[in-house]
Amino acid sequence: MTENMNTTFEHELKRLEKRVDALVKVCDQLQDENKSLKQRQDVLTAERANLLQKNEQVRARVEAMIGRLKAMEQGT
Repeated sequence: MTENMNTTFEHELKRLEKRVDALVKVCDQLQDENKSLKQRQDVLTAERANLLQKNEQVRARVEAMIGRLKAMEQGT
C-alpha cells in the first residue's frame, strides 16, 4: 500500500514539475516578447517625434510662402 502511495506521489510530482517547467517557458517567452515590444515602442515613439518635428517645419515653410505670396500680391 505504501509503495502504491509513493508511486502516485511521484507521478503527481512529475506532473507538477512538467507544468511548472511549461509555465517557466511561457514566462520566458512573454519576457522576450515584452522586451521586443518595448524596443519597438521606443523606435516608434522616436519616429513619431521626428515626423512631428518635420511636419512643424513644413507647416512653417508653407506659412512663410503664403505670407510672401500675399506680400507679392499686395505689391502689384
